[in-house]
Amino acid sequence: MDPSLLDSNLEDKDALFNQLLMNAAAEDPSILSALNKQAIPTTQVRPVPGFCLKTKTDKNEKVFVNICMADNVPAPKDISDEELIKLLESDDPTGYRVPMSIGEPHAEIDKSGQGCTAYDVVVSPAFMEKMKTSELFKTFFLTVMMEGLENKYEMLLSREWVILKNRRFVGTLQEQSVRTQSKPVIMEMDQSTSPSAGSQSQSQKSLIQEVSSSQEEMKSRGKEPDYRIVQEPAEGHPDFLVAEINLPQVKVSSSINLDLGEDRILVQTRSNIYYLDIYLPFYIVQTECGAQFNRKTRILTITMPVLPES
Repeated sequence: MDPSLLDSNLEDKDALFNQLLMNAAAEDPSILSALNKQAIPTTQVRPVPGFCLKTKTDKNEKVFVNICMADNVPAPKDISDEELIKLLESDDPTGYRVPMSIGEPHAEIDKSGQGCTAYDVVVSPAFMEKMKTSELFKTFFLTVMMEGLENKYEMLLSREWVILKNRRFVGTLQEQSVRTQSKPVIMEMDQSTSPSAGSQSQSQKSLIQEVSSSQEEMKSRGKEPDYRIVQEPAEGHPDFLVAEINLPQVKVSSSINLDLGEDRILVQTRSNIYYLDIYLPFYIVQTECGAQFNRKTRILTITMPVLPES
């Protein structure tokens, strides 16, 4: 479940994504160049300790996991215990994801003077509070987190873990690089450089799934715009998703504030005209996403490569 995992099909998926960008930038190659040169803003954060878990590998090596928190890590969607239980019992238990940052291993000495390995896993402060009040969420998180460690570092960990009572962390917590924002550059297009939604081929149109938007206006945030999601391929695990968001009252891209999480789209506009906050059914490759705003159709198009199945 660790979104950093890649498989042998990554080159094929990169090719599909690059082809999509090339089509969009056919008459202006500088668009693709600008997207590929996006800076990835990060900040160094020192995790704040929460609690510490002790376990061991299948080779009987002692492992400590420091569960920490930092404001830079986004909080997951706030759901109840009952909603989580329903998700876990459903056919798609992956519908709820907890953003986390898994740090590099660091060698430490335990209280008996023996060598051990420690890992720092960082979540949002809000989710740390959630785990304090819900044993269900804590168990769910620890199970997912253990799978993430195993996948990332190719090891097997015992599920007979122990949470330390008198120590909140072991060793020295390591600084981690966390993205300060997930904002792809929005390339502004006019009718001569960007294909409109109406110019799609019939095969592309068949891949578009209409998503009904709420008619309720949120005075403090703005109205939720109409949007639709394109999945390619249409069946099974997609290679990429494309979101088309209709913003008829927006004239220029500078009025749009776009944030992309690992499975989330957040769009806000100046003067609170529109507000869209939706979760995606798949993890996306945030660093490779692209966004374009067509001034003629007033449509914001977001292209999002999807992480391969773990």
